[in-house]
Amino acid sequence: MSISEISASEAFELLDGDAILLDVREENEWEAGHAPMASLIPLAELPDHLDELPRDRLIICTCRSGGRSLRAATFLGENGFDVANLSGGMMAWFAEDLPFESDSGDATIE
Repeated sequence: MSISEISASEAFELLDGDAILLDVREENEWEAGHAPMASLIPLAELPDHLDELPRDRLIICTCRSGGRSLRAATFLGENGFDVANLSGGMMAWFAEDLPFESDSGDATIE
């Protein structure tokens, strides 16, 4: 199965439509900084949450740099979801100065 790779700016534009951003990093990484419109489901927990994800919308998977999210996108694709991988992950998102926040107020990439 081939998974589409999309840039951070492409992902941001798609989020204005029906696409959703799924962050598969660990909770401590999420707390350090994340896209405000993203949802968190750590990669290891993904199989337990399939029923919570929409099958009629594009799911853009992201992690720190793109490796874990590619595994997540492949898994979701194999389970019938419409998916893409955010090339470069949150590092690319942050580098493009797209919306980024944390609970502490000082958002960083861990």
